[in-house]
Amino acid sequence: MKIILSRKGFDSSNGGCPSPIMPDGTLLSMPIPTDDDVSFSDVAWNGITYADILKQISPRKTYRNCHLDPDIRDNRINKIKGWKPAFGQTGAAQGLLVNAGVEVGDIFLFFGWFRRVEETGKGYRFVTRKTNDFYYGSNLQVIYGYMQIGQIITDQEEIKKYFWHPHSSSIHTCNPNNALYLPAEKLSLNPSLSGYGTLDYRKDRVLTMEGKGRATWNEYSFLEPEYIYGGRKNCAKDGGLYYAGIWQELVINESEGLIDWGKQIIV
Repeated sequence: MKIILSRKGFDSSNGGCPSPIMPDGTLLSMPIPTDDDVSFSDVAWNGITYADILKQISPRKTYRNCHLDPDIRDNRINKIKGWKPAFGQTGAAQGLLVNAGVEVGDIFLFFGWFRRVEETGKGYRFVTRKTNDFYYGSNLQVIYGYMQIGQIITDQEEIKKYFWHPHSSSIHTCNPNNALYLPAEKLSLNPSLSGYGTLDYRKDRVLTMEGKGRATWNEYSFLEPEYIYGGRKNCAKDGGLYYAGIWQELVINESEGLIDWGKQIIV
């Protein structure tokens, strides 16, 4: 079994601010802004649209439409009959997954850039005050969701049937390297759980190493370069793990401790 660390949601180039860790611990990954058909006003958390949340935490920016992918949180205001969770990939990123031998049974762990928010009389805002807890007000990379692969669809006509998913659009289905990943019914590591889901904030789900920038991770042995597909180099200085560059997927081959860690993250 392989685990794929998949970076998703807002970053410094796409969105320009962290996704919020809500006061109740919800890791609310904000889908990147695009020209897709879904707007930030079409999706909501606890009755508040993503558009309204973004107005509060990032008031200087204007956000309209978004790329809702991975689509693993059934949070559209107007529910879609027949909706199923799915994750799409295309182009070079999909090529990497194919070349790395990603297959049914492997597990995506979705992570992104997060920061805690607090509620004020005027809505939500990012926490700025410092505490003895490094993780409380810092920029972090955190695992917020998972999907164990149950099916990989590469037939573009079949993908079009998932009309609510952005990778079913003609922009993507014109590319034969476009793929849609669907979850297993149950998680093999714990069959009492669904094959996909979102996760709340927990310290062990934080990749960021204490005292470091958000992209420098805890130094787990099973995340060392020798277990990463593609010959990546650890560019961290003075401790930790840092995989430089613009990348979406980090495919990790099984080694001692990896699967137990993945199970702990999810469960």
